[in-house]
Amino acid sequence: MNVKGKIIEKFDTQNVTDSFRKREFVIEYADNPQYPEFVKFELIQANCDQLDGFQVGQEVDVSFNLKGRKWNDPKGGVKYFNSLQAWRLQRVNEVEAPAAPGPDSAPSNDMNPPEWLTNNPAPSVDDDLPF
Repeated sequence: MNVKGKIIEKFDTQNVTDSFRKREFVIEYADNPQYPEFVKFELIQANCDQLDGFQVGQEVDVSFNLKGRKWNDPKGGVKYFNSLQAWRLQRVNEVEAPAAPGPDSAPSNDMNPPEWLTNNPAPSVDDDLPF
């Protein structure tokens, strides 16, 4: 999944355990500019360093996975948690555009009609359709 928006806030990397770290950030997603959404994402492990190259106020394209977890509370209840786990950040003006056609894929300049259209003999009586 992807979403484009402006970085509103960057948080420091948190070392959750000796082998796990995460970093959160917030973007302003304005699908409807009158009612912008503020969406928090997380980066994990080596991906945390991606955020270093970005500043608050920059437009980014965030590639992410939607994650969900179920947790059985010790009191017997069940809780559900969602997270938006980003895995790639790109500046909006650097997002890969579809490649332009190369010389090998240039459209044909042949403006002649196809053969099946020009080699159409007159219909026979047996080939007369009612519509």
